[in-house]
Amino acid sequence: MAIREILRMGNPILLKEAEKVEKFDTPEIHELIKDMIETMKDAEGAGLAAPQVGESIQLVVFGVDKNERYPEAEKVPFTVLINPIITPLTQDKEDDWEGCLSVPGMRGVVPRFKVINYKGFDQYGNEIDRDVEGFHARVVQHECDHLFGILYPTRIENMKLFGFHDEIFVE
Repeated sequence: MAIREILRMGNPILLKEAEKVEKFDTPEIHELIKDMIETMKDAEGAGLAAPQVGESIQLVVFGVDKNERYPEAEKVPFTVLINPIITPLTQDKEDDWEGCLSVPGMRGVVPRFKVINYKGFDQYGNEIDRDVEGFHARVVQHECDHLFGILYPTRIENMKLFGFHDEIFVE
């Protein structure tokens, strides 16, 4: 296992659509997942997408038990999600603050669907099919955006609600 470098906004890998995973349960996939988990935990993230560590494949890891970056957030079960498909279950959206390990030190208010279904596979090729809402839905949408070359600042509708965390959340 290794902590990998997290690519930052502007890196071309973060701007392109990632390739679908064709083979599951391989030593390479398992090693990448271990590295991503270690990297995510080290950076105190709620999730991490493979393109953020330089691997342009459709793979994300996410999960929140207790996270200092998101102290108000409800728990999100740890999940490895490959080749995801997200379907909104309502057109209702909710605005909330987001940050990203690839956009360090910044926060912005992003509209996201309140309730979604996501489908995909785990690292062994087992199907995943979940209906989720709230912070869980937000994390999934944020991480899966990375697989299609989208970083959260491009989803911000009011740029007055975007800036450095330390400036916005002055204690």
